[in-house]
Amino acid sequence: MFIQTEATPNPATLKFLPGCEVMPSGSANMASADEAEASPLAKRLFQVEGVTNVYLGADFISVSKGDAEWHHIKPAVLGVIMEHFQAGLPVMNQDAPDTGGSSIEDGDSDVVVQIKDLLDTRVRPAVAQDGGDITFHGYEDGIVFLHMQGACAGCPSSTMTLKHGIENLLRHYIPEVMEVRAI
Repeated sequence: MFIQTEATPNPATLKFLPGCEVMPSGSANMASADEAEASPLAKRLFQVEGVTNVYLGADFISVSKGDAEWHHIKPAVLGVIMEHFQAGLPVMNQDAPDTGGSSIEDGDSDVVVQIKDLLDTRVRPAVAQDGGDITFHGYEDGIVFLHMQGACAGCPSSTMTLKHGIENLLRHYIPEVMEVRAI
């Protein structure tokens, strides 16, 4: 098994591509070992000293580090990922909730439906290329509230992405949108 790694715009996060499906649907973001209980893979990754966040996407795993140097922890992270997939272990426990996406709900207004559609079709695929994700958390009085995950969380360029990319896109297509804020 060959696992590719890619740098992300966030220097504290690397994107690992195992060459196979990671999450069949949705995504999962875990910021601690306690949050990783639903994922045997993430649980093992948090055992690597220096790992501070694990994000599981469709075909990638973004791993963030604290003060450790990548050349010290990258081999251990690669080893955990390789052992996990070669053993045929599940990425998530069967009882884990399906997360990710901006599923449209019955009570959503037309504006919210348009926001979720643009996020799912234009924004999320683009940020996934950088090892992250952005999820919808609300719309109120012209303000869209989004949560940044994976490589996007704590990224030095996340404010630029949010304000000059996502906000401009949403304002262009949806005149009711005045501002986008991260939560």
